Amino acid sequence: MTTQQGPQRQAKSPAGARTLAEELRARPDDDLVALLRSRPDLLNPVPGDLTQLTARLSSRASALRALERLDRFTLQTAEALAALPDASSPTAVRTLLAGPAKVKPHPEATPLSAADRAAVAAALPRALATLRDRALLWGPDNGLRLVIAAREALAPTAANPGRTGLGPTFAEASTGMSPARLQQLLASAGQPATPDPVTAVAAFTTLLGDRARCEALLATAPEPALRLLDRLVWGPPTGTVPDATRPVTAQDAQSPVEWLLARGLLLPTSPGSVVLPRELALHLRGGRSHRTVEPLQPEPAPAAAPRDPGTVDGAAAGQAHTAVRTVEELLELWGLTPPPTLRAGGLGVRDLKRTAQALESTEQTTAFWLELAHTSGLLAPDGEVDEHWAPTPGYDEWLRLDTAARWTVLARAWLAATRVPALAGTADGKGKQRAALGPELDRTLAPSVRRAALALLAELPPGTAATPAELLPTLRWQRPLRGGPTDPDGRDLREHLVGWTLAEAELLGVTGRGALAAPARALLTAEADPATVLAPLLPQPLDHVILQPDLTAIAPGPLLTPLAQALALCADIESKGGATVYRFTPESVRRALDAGRSAADLRAFLDQHSRTPLPQPLGYLIDDVARRHGLLRVGAASSYLRCDDPALLNEILADRRSADLRLRLLAPTVLAAQAAPDVLLGTLRSMGYAPAAESAEGDVLITRPDSHRTPPRAAPVPVPDGPPTPDDTLLAAAVKAIRAGDRAATAVRREPAAATGRQLPRTAAAETLATLQTAVLLGERMWIGYLNAEGLASQRIIDPVKVEGGYVTAFDHHDGELRTFALHRITGVAELDE
Repeated sequence: MTTQQGPQRQAKSPAGARTLAEELRARPDDDLVALLRSRPDLLNPVPGDLTQLTARLSSRASALRALERLDRFTLQTAEALAALPDASSPTAVRTLLAGPAKVKPHPEATPLSAADRAAVAAALPRALATLRDRALLWGPDNGLRLVIAAREALAPTAANPGRTGLGPTFAEASTGMSPARLQQLLASAGQPATPDPVTAVAAFTTLLGDRARCEALLATAPEPALRLLDRLVWGPPTGTVPDATRPVTAQDAQSPVEWLLARGLLLPTSPGSVVLPRELALHLRGGRSHRTVEPLQPEPAPAAAPRDPGTVDGAAAGQAHTAVRTVEELLELWGLTPPPTLRAGGLGVRDLKRTAQALESTEQTTAFWLELAHTSGLLAPDGEVDEHWAPTPGYDEWLRLDTAARWTVLARAWLAATRVPALAGTADGKGKQRAALGPELDRTLAPSVRRAALALLAELPPGTAATPAELLPTLRWQRPLRGGPTDPDGRDLREHLVGWTLAEAELLGVTGRGALAAPARALLTAEADPATVLAPLLPQPLDHVILQPDLTAIAPGPLLTPLAQALALCADIESKGGATVYRFTPESVRRALDAGRSAADLRAFLDQHSRTPLPQPLGYLIDDVARRHGLLRVGAASSYLRCDDPALLNEILADRRSADLRLRLLAPTVLAAQAAPDVLLGTLRSMGYAPAAESAEGDVLITRPDSHRTPPRAAPVPVPDGPPTPDDTLLAAAVKAIRAGDRAATAVRREPAAATGRQLPRTAAAETLATLQTAVLLGERMWIGYLNAEGLASQRIIDPVKVEGGYVTAFDHHDGELRTFALHRITGVAELDE
């Protein structure tokens, strides 16, 4: 236990409220706004009045969703309330959580010092206020009541002891027991007989709740019976016993189980099982509902010493630059050779391996970059019949941003994404491998865990790193019910997500050496533009390279994007790192020529961006490839090969390596091939030639690196984890509508005799018209029933202004505006009592 979590305030309830609806009716609008913000599922659609809102609050699905978002102590408080009788006091709750001060706790319970008890007492008002604010708790302070759905979800039973490990009460466990058997239990326990079963159950409940009398009864128990009770005390409270329902008396008992059954200290729940009553379990525990009570959030205690924040920011900025360049390199590669989309969605294993080799990375890391590009809206399927993955037009817009802005786009998409790249390659429930970019990688828990883990890092001193094991206790305390499914190793999804989050944050440059960087803090708090914070930390891009005589070019740092793209077109990347080495080869030069560059263009480009003169070997290479480029022309007939030099065609025809092409001389300058143009091009290039493709008109076809793009695509929307949080405008309008509907539903009405006992007023059309016309003249307020175009009925209070043309113009107190009602849709009208 360390620091207190969150502000405290004493929970209040309006005096005399008999129902939750009455309590909500007495709350101010700000409290209703806070309630709807914390439980947005209540707003779809907007409740018509507070009675409808109360019905939704009491639904099991909504209550479970609200319970999942409680911290551990608030949840323990709710569990203690569920274990207590309805209308209990805060003192009873505190006593159940911390145990009576003068009672020795069970040996397996975590001992509580005076400071721990004080922490429980100090944290309890905040927990009760949270439960009340979220409408899970209502009633006066001396009579706290959980809503029915919350009590049903948390109340311990034999089948579901919950997190407390308690069982049902004696009264619940003895339901259906015969009056004679109840009297036998009282007699065996040394208690006087009672006149009826109700008083018998009450007497036994009083016995188990009286510490001195219960202790005296247990003092007569044999040691094996006490050991048996000790095995059940912290749960599960049930055990298997043959013939458990056989009525056993104190005289007949021969075994420890029979001794306990005879005295009602164990009760049968079925012919083969027994349960420990809740009252006895609490007695054995020393009056505590939980083995360990945690009123305070445990704070991470990193073992590593803090590093210099400047060093952390520098390391993160370097990785952020690498992340941007990696995504760019990946999408440039897929823009030239887009891989196919699997029929079931996603990327094939071979394509993933091929991409990982091109990026010189692992398949798992490559899957992360792919998912990041997809989540950011830079990569998508092209939607063709033979669908392929390709960059989107948004990628071209992204390229026009500076490096810091590009990183911000990637980081924001990652922070909100429900995609979990680490699941790629793992087996699903059917044993089938999940594909990268496939449809099975979404996890709704991911964004909340990711943001919570980074928020904990942000609370640490700058430069402090933390491991997943150091963050998990705090995350579990914050949301104990939000762990996700558990794997065979006993690790829940949240535990995996925390580890994956920290690893991905390091890859992306959100953290540096395990500590949160300054740009990421701006990203989390939105107090500053992350790009503005990151820009000064990034290395300045260079506009030059150093050409070497060995046909290489050295980039001593990051290059400007246009320069890097142009250089990658005419040279291959040989090594990466602080300095990038590019190598010029015949194939790379031909690639530039295929894209429409000329030898003069390449020379001018290299002269402009090199700090050294163009080496002679590189000049010879460019001139030699350019001289031979395009001499051979490949087109489509089946396919053909033409050249102005007959000797060159004869040379190819005589070469054994061209046998598979089945070439035939049609003319001195034309060869026909029994192969497709792309196959013919590839084979000739592998033979050392530099052919060029041509169109049907005889023009050279230029292959541009940006030729593969998808149609306009939006970034994938994260899978919602429940309804989105409404904005302030919607919340204010919703509260206003609920209040207006509630006034209409609870107004004192003077109903006509024909409408008595009906929900909506019912009057004849002529009477409706006459009454509304009179109300216009007298300026009276009326109550009407109205059916909208969808046939939904509602009650409304209106101030009629005009009646003509089959319509009534009136101020509607439900919507708070002037509107028109069709007379034929008004079911009836009635006056309001003043």
